[in-house]
Amino acid sequence: MSNEIEAKQDVDGIWSRRSLLGLGGWALILGTFQAAGAALVALLFPRVLFEPPSAFKAGHPSSYLVGTVSDRWIADYRVWVVREQTGLYALIAICTHLGCTPRWLEAENKFKCPCHGSGYHRDGVNFEGPAPRPLERCKIVRGDDGQLLIDKSVKFRGELGQWGMPGSFFKYAATSNA
Repeated sequence: MSNEIEAKQDVDGIWSRRSLLGLGGWALILGTFQAAGAALVALLFPRVLFEPPSAFKAGHPSSYLVGTVSDRWIADYRVWVVREQTGLYALIAICTHLGCTPRWLEAENKFKCPCHGSGYHRDGVNFEGPAPRPLERCKIVRGDDGQLLIDKSVKFRGELGQWGMPGSFFKYAATSNA
């Protein structure tokens, strides 16, 4: 008689202990443990974007020739080091139009963005194409060991008059001790 009552309760939609521990119940329990285990494994391996550090050493100032643009740091840091007669500055190689990486064209003495044709003079000032403003400079100073220290987290914008601020230009004369 009790079996008839349990069977009737199952038909009416009420779960008994037997129906809960049936194949569907065990699948539900195992699925719950599997989801909890997957969540625990995901916590052990967080989603982290590994990027190069924003500050790096760029060698001694004397290793840069006067009147040249060094693309030694483009691949790793997207930075050019430009050496003028009186010093050095570091330009961030990100076009101010849409973020492409411009190329240094030594024969034409300019930076040219391959995406939409923006052009920049050696000092980073835009003169052609859709770029709305000059390239940004980043902080460049001499470290304790005499090497140049470039920090991309500190940016200087030419249109805001920041290129004259300390850190935007490293004054260096060829006769100074390096």
